[in-house]
Amino acid sequence: MNICNVIRSAFAHPAMAPAVSKRLALALAVPAFALSGCYVIPVGTGPEGAQYYVYSPVPAVPVPGAAPSAPVVVPGGPMPAVLPVKLYPSNDLANQTGVLTGQVTNMMTGKGRFTFNYQGETLVGEATRIANDERRGVASAYGPRGMFARCEYQMSSAHMGAGTCTFFNGAQYQVHIGS
Repeated sequence: MNICNVIRSAFAHPAMAPAVSKRLALALAVPAFALSGCYVIPVGTGPEGAQYYVYSPVPAVPVPGAAPSAPVVVPGGPMPAVLPVKLYPSNDLANQTGVLTGQVTNMMTGKGRFTFNYQGETLVGEATRIANDERRGVASAYGPRGMFARCEYQMSSAHMGAGTCTFFNGAQYQVHIGS
């Protein structure tokens, strides 16, 4: 017997202790409604590498004896992508720290979140595409002790790009975005 049948029978039989039955039915109904939802199924990749999804109110698993139904495709926009970032030293000052690693979260809206570690401090900031040029952008990151970096980059796709970063102390790096 599934949850829907338990709830239905509790309200259908008034002879069953009504207060207890209704409380039981309510207690069983709340998790059922809280856990019900929408199934998201990836269906492919677009020309720029963005994932596209199908949204369905029922699982995309055939039920024996039931008429097949196709899920409805609902345009929901591309999902954010977390991309690895590597910064390679390009001057003597940067050589002292070596290769830096971090990540950028591409929100697929022309903006992103940029974060990496530098000399024991986590620098956090944002990346923004330059107006009228979908591929070029700037990124700035700042740390709690006053360290900062400014980067310029160009994306070759939604998941890959390259550029340069200059730090507050003059250290310069070549930045590679994506894998």
